[in-house]
Amino acid sequence: MSSSQIYLESIRQLPPLDCAVEESSWYAVHTLARHEKRVAAQFEEKRVCTFLPLLRQIHRWSDRRSTVEVPMFSCYTFVRIVHTVEERLKVLRTPGVLGFVGNERQGTPIPDEQIESLRTAINEKIPCFPHDFISAGRRVRIRGGSLDSVEGILVSHGGDQSLVLSVELLHRSVAIRVEGYDVELV
Repeated sequence: MSSSQIYLESIRQLPPLDCAVEESSWYAVHTLARHEKRVAAQFEEKRVCTFLPLLRQIHRWSDRRSTVEVPMFSCYTFVRIVHTVEERLKVLRTPGVLGFVGNERQGTPIPDEQIESLRTAINEKIPCFPHDFISAGRRVRIRGGSLDSVEGILVSHGGDQSLVLSVELLHRSVAIRVEGYDVELV
């Protein structure tokens, strides 16, 4: 039986994405459970711009501890595509893909800021913590430092201030500590 540590840290330095930004948008893709890494690898083979945020988690068994990379949002990965029939079919015909997330499974674009905030936190190796999804609250932007321009909702727990980063389409969130950063209201 394994138990997992609540503390998660973001992993891996992400390379800059080589995606045509002008006409393309980010979309969430629903995958089979525990197929996220395999699906993301197949997208890369097909030259589909993909983003799978991974976290490092410590699992403990009675005889050992092991560090495991787990998806930040289970059963989801992200793709940046131009919303054409050809591009959609390239994604949908990938084994392990259940469909796009959004209206009538056609896919709803995710604002670039939400994905870029996650990418920045991962690139800067900022520890992330699972957080309940919240959509109401004081929206702030970090000014300066390694998290410059990252936006989210500011929450306080016992004197600690955290910034909740959310992907609203998925109703999923993670929190990062923002002690020592300057924040401004958005």
